Amino acid sequence: METDMENNSSKTYEEIKEFYIPDYIFFPDSGVEDHAEEPTYPVLVFINSRSGGQLGGGLIKTYRQLLNKLQVFDLGEEGPDKVLSRIYANLERLKINGDRLAEYIQKNLRLIVAGGDGTASWLLGVVSDLKLEPLPPVATVPLGTGNNLPFSFGWGKKNPGTDLQTVKGFLGLLKEAKVMKIDSWHIMMRMRVPENGACEPIAPLELPHALHAFKRVSTSDSLNVEGYHTFRGGFWNYFSMGTDAQVSYAFHSERKLHPEKFKHQLTNQQTYAKLGVSSFFANVGNPSRKISQLAKVKVMKNGHWEELHIPRSIQSIICLNLPSFSGGFNPWGVPSKLSFRNKDYTPPFVDDGLLEVVGFRDAWHGLVLLAPNGHGTRLAQAHRIRFEFHKGAAENTYMRIDGEPWKQPLPSDDDTVVVEISHQRQVNVLAYGRCKAKSVNDPLTPGSSPHGEGSHDDADSGDEEWGGGSKKFGAAATFKIPEDVDISLFS
Repeated sequence: METDMENNSSKTYEEIKEFYIPDYIFFPDSGVEDHAEEPTYPVLVFINSRSGGQLGGGLIKTYRQLLNKLQVFDLGEEGPDKVLSRIYANLERLKINGDRLAEYIQKNLRLIVAGGDGTASWLLGVVSDLKLEPLPPVATVPLGTGNNLPFSFGWGKKNPGTDLQTVKGFLGLLKEAKVMKIDSWHIMMRMRVPENGACEPIAPLELPHALHAFKRVSTSDSLNVEGYHTFRGGFWNYFSMGTDAQVSYAFHSERKLHPEKFKHQLTNQQTYAKLGVSSFFANVGNPSRKISQLAKVKVMKNGHWEELHIPRSIQSIICLNLPSFSGGFNPWGVPSKLSFRNKDYTPPFVDDGLLEVVGFRDAWHGLVLLAPNGHGTRLAQAHRIRFEFHKGAAENTYMRIDGEPWKQPLPSDDDTVVVEISHQRQVNVLAYGRCKAKSVNDPLTPGSSPHGEGSHDDADSGDEEWGGGSKKFGAAATFKIPEDVDISLFS
């Protein structure tokens, strides 16, 4: 059978043989083959064909031209959970039959994902859910509006070219990349079923793809009563609430209505900025946008929930894991030595089991990030944080997970809406150069080790089972993106 490798010129193959995976690895019924050469950096490539205007489709064509087309997957056609489950099953079968190449590929496999932050989070969630062994590190190609994940790990934030030389250049950088750990965060939302809505309990498109319903909850849960639903999911970069998420929601709504206007990264960023200015003027003097009037915010300290003081002026609150937000800004900044000493702060690491919690007064407050050492209002570092919403100043608020916003209804009577965030586990990512993200285990990183509140053990206590299955998020067996959801809406 004629293979793609045979169709490539010998010169091209010499350039990409370090990344090339042969056909038989992808077919369940294939037999063991004798291959003299092992690819040093075997890769699987996942691309959101609808990200970055037309760039996603162009990247797919180039990668398929350069590599074995069976290595390159369009996320608009098949989810990464199905792809990875199938390929790892093939690798295990071949290993059992004595195939040394399959064993080598599984041990050295690397993943590439090209898309916005929502797409990258989707793949990272699948890798985490499937508990692949060994964990393949993931390189993120910027192909969205914010591109916070790739920017944090040294891959830039500008959408890439789709030509052969650009793709070859990226693969060359892949060889120099280092593996880093990154924390994942579990988010749980508990709310009573709304009386009005197109779907029970909420229309599917009103929540991000990473949040999905579980009707079974722990019997010891105080909210385990008739009429409540639990939504669980996860994130890697941030959870935000308030004016910031409202701007993002307006942007996504506009893009959904007029997708033809959002095909260029610069245009998207300009539109986003305009919506931010409009939101500021709309919210001036509006008490319903004050976080302190919408929710009680609590952090876990020494095994107990303690209420966090939120200044009355704060209109947005961000729980941040990575040092990149809204296209590269770092809201936490670099605390002074005095802050370290007086407030028990530690340097912000991506693998220390701690979230940095930052507040902003309004859209203009975010302009401080443009100044050297600018930052928001530092509120806390926490390994668990809880938001409790009661009947109050507004009918709804806005929330966002890793670039995906939604409009969240708030209680209209004596009910409670609860959002709780805790540490989940870690996956591997690929980092290039002097990236923004820092590891607590990197001896070259200045700073101290995380304090006791960052212990990972607390996050896995209690409600270990979600609806009869192990803790999962993303798009593995417990959840998949519905067929009628347009993945072009992912940021």
